[in-house]
Amino acid sequence: MKKKLHIIGVPHDLGQSRRGVDMGPSAIRFAGLNQKLSELGLGYNIIDEGDIKCSTFETGTMGNQKMRFLDDIVNHCSELKNIIEKIVQKDEFPIVLGGDHSITMGTVAGLVSHYEELGLIYLDAHGDFNTPETSLSGNIHGMTLATITGRGHSQLINLAGKIPMINEEATVLIGVRELDPMEKRNLNKSKVSVFTIKDIDEYGISEVISRGIEIITSKTNNEVFHFSLDIDCVEPSVAPGTGTIVPGGLTYREAHLACELVAESQKMVSMDLVEVNPILDYANKTGKLAVELILSALGKSIL
Repeated sequence: MKKKLHIIGVPHDLGQSRRGVDMGPSAIRFAGLNQKLSELGLGYNIIDEGDIKCSTFETGTMGNQKMRFLDDIVNHCSELKNIIEKIVQKDEFPIVLGGDHSITMGTVAGLVSHYEELGLIYLDAHGDFNTPETSLSGNIHGMTLATITGRGHSQLINLAGKIPMINEEATVLIGVRELDPMEKRNLNKSKVSVFTIKDIDEYGISEVISRGIEIITSKTNNEVFHFSLDIDCVEPSVAPGTGTIVPGGLTYREAHLACELVAESQKMVSMDLVEVNPILDYANKTGKLAVELILSALGKSIL
């Protein structure tokens, strides 16, 4: 029997300040995700759950400037959590399309209801390790990894009913190349394993991904992980359609190899791909790349 793969869109852009990332799920679907998954022949039964309903800048409540749109983000993440819970309790596979990176809090909250010990590979140009006290912007998408590892506002860190959602020893941040000052200090004090873009330059993406998976499998009894891919980890000339670009990211092939190695590990139990912003894109170039990377992470190979 084919294993069911569920696609969930989260058209959510309240965790950051650039409009348009709420159209990310549509851009990725328009680039042919469902059709290409079906054609790939990986043994999945594809079920598109559609999009969850999200507030917008116009309909949401901004609230405290240090935690912009907190209540709306909690509501969206809670709804996503409930959907993910139902999927993984049936031992089925969710792929979440963002939306900004704050939605990963909801994805992970749903996963840990089923996977008592879970690892996390977090591929991102940024650390997302701010708290309300350290954030320079009040944008919650910059607090996601901190929240998952138990730091931050009580409404966020309690989303799963488990603090931390994932132990920091089983958390691997890869590709980071821009950090706020206090965020950098807090990461250095944490037990999160961080591989910067310099580490990738020095050791190569293959070695870095392999080390990351080894760290996770040595720290968790279940030996499985969630893979969270922020498209801004890729070089902006390759992935221009995203809101917080930083020069010097992964090349096209490095990004694909990272995903291919994740697939080869056979330890990924869920994935999200976030921060595709078609307003900032050219002919849906970044949406198409997102589809290609998802396919690679699920096992598409050249030969």
